[in-house]
Amino acid sequence: MHRTMTASAASILRITTTVLATLVVGLPAVWAALALWYQVPGGQALRVVAVGLWMAFSIAVIVALWQGRTGMGVLTFAAAFAAILFWWQRIPPTNDRLWADDVAQMTTGTIAGNLVTLHNVRNFEWRSNTDFTQRWETRAYDLDRMNSVDMIMSYWSGPAIAHMLISFGFDDGQHVAFSVEIRRDKREAYSEIGGFFKQFELSIIAADERDVIAVRTNVRGEDDYLYRLRMPLSAMRSLFLGYIGQANGLISAPRFYNTITVNCTTLVYHMMKRIIGHLPLNYRILLDGYLPGYVHQVGGLDQRYSLEELRALGHITDRARRSGRSDSFSEDIRRGIPVIDIASLPPSAD
Repeated sequence: MHRTMTASAASILRITTTVLATLVVGLPAVWAALALWYQVPGGQALRVVAVGLWMAFSIAVIVALWQGRTGMGVLTFAAAFAAILFWWQRIPPTNDRLWADDVAQMTTGTIAGNLVTLHNVRNFEWRSNTDFTQRWETRAYDLDRMNSVDMIMSYWSGPAIAHMLISFGFDDGQHVAFSVEIRRDKREAYSEIGGFFKQFELSIIAADERDVIAVRTNVRGEDDYLYRLRMPLSAMRSLFLGYIGQANGLISAPRFYNTITVNCTTLVYHMMKRIIGHLPLNYRILLDGYLPGYVHQVGGLDQRYSLEELRALGHITDRARRSGRSDSFSEDIRRGIPVIDIASLPPSAD
């Protein structure tokens, strides 16, 4: 009986080891197959061949594992996977592609004292996703006249997923919104999975609100909410200049967009950490549809109202649709949203 128990234990150990080795091989194999699919050049036919060969190799390794050749199988796969990683690390981001029209230009900024000049501010007139009039403009902003910063959440795929815009207001009525977006070429459509595999470069667009908000509410059928941020003027200016610094940096050092780590929310989160100090990590930074709750919790929204009240007051979708491309668009969408008295805030938001 002792021998039977020993043999049974050994069998369980072998099976457990093989299952673990299969996972060690299988999970990286799936990742590498997706990396090949999204990054092998030369068209779909070549991608199919590359992925097919890789999967055939991976399956052969897994079969070897279950035939008892665990050591040889793992070592063989490790060498092949290391070659894939070496190739992957050498794929560079670029600014030299035939870009889609709405991200064809790159916003940059120059600073002279308190005067900031933004180049390539997008101000498209959208009639549909494929029918629009292109306008790329140069606009100037006086930092001394900045008096507000707003967060706009645009929902397009359920309550957990949203696109975030940050809009800066000035006492002369101007507003400019920054949007962190994928920079895709003319043949590409957005893909959450592709965003993990270097399919898109990173783009920071400064835009007129009648463009970047209205295209979402009036053309794409998204649902938008505007929240006034509770920030002292010094932090507002730092965030504005942070966007400009990030945008300028992309000219000389392009970056890849990443669905999780480098997107419209995480980029702002890291900028805000540098401006105001510690910000606790939270799942709502990744599930950005819930981000307003996080911002309210850390004191970044109007504390006179509950989150539910701010959400109701800041629901701008219908207002944006009624306003269209009116010259009073920015004023129209903010009608009824309480103003935060910036002068009452301490030098550093608490």
